[in-house]
Amino acid sequence: MTILFHHPAALEHRTPHGHPERPERMRAVQKALEAEAFAGLDRRAPEPAALKTVALAHPEEWVEAIVAAAPADGLVSIDSDTVLSPGTIECVLRGVGAGVQGVDAVMAGTAKNVFSAMRPPGHHAEKTRAMGFCVFNNAAVAARHARTAHGVERVAIVDWDVHHGNGSQDIFWDDPSVLFCSSHQMPLYPGSGALSEEGEHGTIVNSPLRPGSDGETFREAFESRILPRLKAFRPDLIIISAGFDAHWRDPLANLMLEADDFAWATRQVLEEAERCCQGRVVSLLEGGYDLTGLADSVAAHVQVLMEA
Repeated sequence: MTILFHHPAALEHRTPHGHPERPERMRAVQKALEAEAFAGLDRRAPEPAALKTVALAHPEEWVEAIVAAAPADGLVSIDSDTVLSPGTIECVLRGVGAGVQGVDAVMAGTAKNVFSAMRPPGHHAEKTRAMGFCVFNNAAVAARHARTAHGVERVAIVDWDVHHGNGSQDIFWDDPSVLFCSSHQMPLYPGSGALSEEGEHGTIVNSPLRPGSDGETFREAFESRILPRLKAFRPDLIIISAGFDAHWRDPLANLMLEADDFAWATRQVLEEAERCCQGRVVSLLEGGYDLTGLADSVAAHVQVLMEA
């Protein structure tokens, strides 16, 4: 069974006019997942995560400062790309909650896998820095929750967003219990993600792709670099940072993937999860800014999750 986590609060994080990370992303995703093919999804509303839960990946004082900075009206800029609005804190706490409750569900065996359709993304959020549209790092909190609440020894994060997950890399740079694998365009924002960035324990695996790379190149990189490391690590849980901005339609990057490429990558991760961790996969939406490309890619991704 696949659980879909979503909440209307995902529409209430507001950004300036013309900003690519906008509420319409959620409307496109929800419309795609209303199709008859997705009638079998177990749809749930995530509860907001407690601030102490967010503090599994970020210092508690910093988390409290972000919450305190949220405005009662209007927008507050954190950096040139990232803002807080009156609805942001509920939105991001429910996004973190979806990851945490997704971990609980797959660890309890009440779901085979989970997809969180929440926004904004989280993988750029470093230990003490919100950036790149991201406030809190949903994947990092979920991984730490799996370790602390469920005694999971090894967690793998597979990130195929077109932008490097610098925040996840920062948080797990010196943590041997978490394998972080990222496929991304380079050069591109945020400028990190070189092959040479391996972490203190060799548990950071970057697979940068040149602008213009197509699905065949992506699959070759995935098969030659990410999947072998995933197999060798044998995680007890796999978290996917599921960004869909490597789609050829996306306005923020220059990779040429199609929805079928994301479906293929999903199958590869699920097959490895069956071998090493009873199929336990928690997938969290990251980027994807062309509404058609996002909707098509999410539909392909979730369809494969449901087939597991």
